[in-house]
Amino acid sequence: MAVGLTPRLGQQVIVDNRGSGIIPGDIVARSRPDGYTLLFFGGTFWLQPLLRKNVPYDPITDFAPITQAVISPTILVVHPSLPAYSVKELIALAKARPGELNYAMGSPGSSNHIGAELFKAMAGLDIVGVGYKGNGPAVGGLLASQVQLMFATGASVTPHIKSGRLRGLAVGSANPSPVAPELPTIAASGLPGYESISITALFGPAKTPQAIIDRLNRETVSYLKTAEAKERFLNTGAEAAPTSPEELGAKVKAEISKMAKVIKNAGIRAE
Repeated sequence: MAVGLTPRLGQQVIVDNRGSGIIPGDIVARSRPDGYTLLFFGGTFWLQPLLRKNVPYDPITDFAPITQAVISPTILVVHPSLPAYSVKELIALAKARPGELNYAMGSPGSSNHIGAELFKAMAGLDIVGVGYKGNGPAVGGLLASQVQLMFATGASVTPHIKSGRLRGLAVGSANPSPVAPELPTIAASGLPGYESISITALFGPAKTPQAIIDRLNRETVSYLKTAEAKERFLNTGAEAAPTSPEELGAKVKAEISKMAKVIKNAGIRAE
């Protein structure tokens, strides 16, 4: 994003990486609403108030949506030793063996954790989450057959699907994804209505003037529609998917509403 926006804005865009799902949002929420300090972050940012207490910002009132940037579909993968070759077969197997199948998750409240719990709730399954210290170790646990399945990011598992070390069953996006074009959607192959994607979007502080929001949206969307941007993001397991500020705001509210019930029912708390 920085590479694409720098020439369009005539300003050097500096990336300031900060750890945790809270610190980046807190910094931007407290910043001057002048368009110079922005938040480029994913769904863990707006789900934090559902996952932990005393989050220092409100994801709706403290930020001005600019545009969705990219989406990365969850990919449902299983270890090749598991006798399931489709979503329907996996659901049938899990129902026949309640409490026996384990799924890997990076950490409580991570996108792969929530994606699995959504699948579990919608399909009425008894599968057990096994936590790892990050997405990489979780994929390693699946490769080592410590667990049987995972709802993973595209970039972390597509090489292993191609090599045959993991079996891809379906993607969590509503429509087939260029990230894994050979796979059907989970919704179309056994669990209607299911959708689990990681959204990364651009926000400014609340009260950022509309003219600044419009300029940032225009330049960001312009870049995201280029062949260069599409290829760059596709190589990282993501799909460029720009929106209007209004569409992003509505999507964030819908995601919070949708995931609140899943997180509460599953008793998910971030560490």
